[in-house]
Amino acid sequence: MKKDIHPDYHTITVQMTDGTTYETRSTYGAEGDTLVLDIDPSVHPAWTGGSTRLMDTGGRVSKFKAKYEGLGF
Repeated sequence: MKKDIHPDYHTITVQMTDGTTYETRSTYGAEGDTLVLDIDPSVHPAWTGGSTRLMDTGGRVSKFKAKYEGLGF
């Protein structure tokens, strides 16, 4: 390997959305920094394999279903 081309690999703290934290090693930031997550992988359906729900804001989903109800959706 070439010398002095790799980023510094150090310990950081990761803070989940529920406030829990854990320590890991990363190239993010500097030694001792905290990475605050916006999306928590422990509960997000993309990582848990859970089912997704449609959020009906302003009746958009209802209007779509009413418009295309005769097509067999």
